[in-house]
Amino acid sequence: MHSLTLELDNRTEVAAALAGDRWIVACLCAAWCGTCESYRAAFDALAARHPDKVFVWIDIEDQADVVGDLDVENFPTLLLQHGETVAFFGTVLPDPAVADRMVQAQQAVPDAEQARLAQSSDERRQWQRECNLRTLLRNAG
Repeated sequence: MHSLTLELDNRTEVAAALAGDRWIVACLCAAWCGTCESYRAAFDALAARHPDKVFVWIDIEDQADVVGDLDVENFPTLLLQHGETVAFFGTVLPDPAVADRMVQAQQAVPDAEQARLAQSSDERRQWQRECNLRTLLRNAG
């Protein structure tokens, strides 16, 4: 399975895909970004290697009403979420091997430990309040 692209006309479908217990891996980028453009094929290949997870490509300008308040400092920015717990939010090197290792490492952490880590620092608590993709989609206009 390739990644989904969040569009104005498929938000309901994407929200449905994000429901359940699968891991969510979202890439936040921008159409004008050359790095993002070249990273897209690698992100799709990563999605194909992890068919048990939902991969979502989000253009932060086209989907500003969904993710506009997120602090995206550089591209690509990845968001990894399991259930309602945001496990990671931040800029990563545009290297698919780095993203693959990150996805595998996060998946290996037991749920109870993920929950503990989610509350372990101010930054991680902020991720829980502000970066939950399911909540962001529900609250979008």
